[in-house]
Amino acid sequence: MTFGEQPAYLRVAGDLRKKIVDGLLPPHARLPSQARIREEYGVSDTVALEARKVLMAEGLVEGRSGSGTYVRERPVPRRISRSGYRPAGGATPFRQEQSDTGVHGTWEARSEQAEASPAIAQRLGIEPGDRVMCTRYLFRESGEAMMLSTSWEPLAVTGRTPVMLPEEGPLGGAGVVERMRAIDVIVDNVTEEVGARPGLADELQVLGGVPGHVVLVVQRTFYASGRAVETADVVIPADRYRVAYHLPVK
Repeated sequence: MTFGEQPAYLRVAGDLRKKIVDGLLPPHARLPSQARIREEYGVSDTVALEARKVLMAEGLVEGRSGSGTYVRERPVPRRISRSGYRPAGGATPFRQEQSDTGVHGTWEARSEQAEASPAIAQRLGIEPGDRVMCTRYLFRESGEAMMLSTSWEPLAVTGRTPVMLPEEGPLGGAGVVERMRAIDVIVDNVTEEVGARPGLADELQVLGGVPGHVVLVVQRTFYASGRAVETADVVIPADRYRVAYHLPVK
């Protein structure tokens, strides 16, 4: 194969993809059968099958048992704002966006003590096995699951203080910056790394995706004088949301 040439299955998938994007195959339309693809493009059954698999892996079509393969409804991506400014009142970015846009968002949270894994210990600058408070969040928008987050805070920092539980106590839900300030820990820096990967089965089950769907992962860490005081993984469906940053220029 020379430069610019494509395997037959990718050529077929590309043509079908263009028809989907251009609206010639609208949402809920049935994808041509394997036999029809074979005849129309002059390819083998294997090539036709592989082309359909590509479109399914891209989330453009879905199989329905005993019925066939259909074009999926493509949601219009919404924006999830991340800001370099500290939200008023110490609210988290999610809470701030909900109040700004008027969208009715809700969240559930569950905290439990755990031992830091080697990966989390490295991010927090502690030893593997050190105790951390692990909090798992499920965020919903208009009742639909839209974002997952798991955070870890070293109990060496928050243990035996009023802010040990992020969503309970006098500053429950106030956000990391305000909670840490209450125990005289001044957060002065935050880093975020954004990546993408296939969603895990349990994540997609909650977020409503199908196997192979891609999620965005925002890896966030708050620091106080160089010491990590919280790290978190925020998981977002890539086909439904975009992460938008608004950062101040100094």
